[in-house]
Amino acid sequence: MKINVDRQLCIGAGMCALTAPQVFDQDHNGKSVVLRPEPPRCHHAAVREAEQACPAAAIRIDAE
Repeated sequence: MKINVDRQLCIGAGMCALTAPQVFDQDHNGKSVVLRPEPPRCHHAAVREAEQACPAAAIRIDAE
């Protein structure tokens, strides 16, 4: 799994950081920051949940 966030689409809702704090954070403007672009398998379920929870659909997951 590889994660990308479109920071142009990101509205800073913070759902990603709340859902998967081991993988996502927010910068000083509230925009999403990916801490682990290729997270270990143990975080995959939380990342998929964060993708679904994102109100701006800014998270993209590429399966590898």
